[in-house]
Amino acid sequence: MIADDAHLLIVDDDERIRGLLQKFLMRSGFLVSSAKDAAHARRILGGLEFDLIVLDVMMPGEDGLSLCRDLRTKMTTPILLLTAKGETDDRITGLEAGADDYLAKPFEPKELLLRINAILRRVPVAEPVVAAPKVLTLGPVRYDIERGEMWRGTELVRLTSTESQLMRIFSNAAGEAITRATLVEELSRSGGQTQERAVDVQITRLRRKIEEDPKQPRYLQTVRGAGYMLAPDQV
Repeated sequence: MIADDAHLLIVDDDERIRGLLQKFLMRSGFLVSSAKDAAHARRILGGLEFDLIVLDVMMPGEDGLSLCRDLRTKMTTPILLLTAKGETDDRITGLEAGADDYLAKPFEPKELLLRINAILRRVPVAEPVVAAPKVLTLGPVRYDIERGEMWRGTELVRLTSTESQLMRIFSNAAGEAITRATLVEELSRSGGQTQERAVDVQITRLRRKIEEDPKQPRYLQTVRGAGYMLAPDQV
């Protein structure tokens, strides 16, 4: 993560320090919001997500340690504590409260910047969430996963109960081979007594509704030694 991507929250009851830190960190490339106390911080955190919280320990009312402990039960956002106390026991108390780092006042702004950047470098970059497809394309055939419906053009393809169950199983693991034993187990959960040979027969019937040439299947493939696999045009 780099500064231009990171949104910081500064929580400090000292308006002068809060303002100085906000200006310094904004000049360093961060997006920065600020809160004057724990209650104010809670209101902001209720509506926004942050990449890191810089939290002063010594505040009137609820102090930073208490806020840190509570936040740590609700979120994993990194927290850097600021305090006028620099003794070892105080640092340990801060880390035990769930802080990721601890900086004693007074401090050089550059040291704060280095510590913030060090914490952000340790935060894993979240992989983009790819939405699962709702419709699988099998050549001219479309299968609507949510509705459990198969269409060839504008014509609804009638599926038996077992064929519908097979399509649901295959759709949940599109692109992955599923063994006959697994298919038997899944189908048997509906209360029927299914055997591997019966699965082969159902696969043959299902191919007739999917494939242009059922004898040379393109979409409902046999994987030698592994079972069967649904291979849509896009997974």
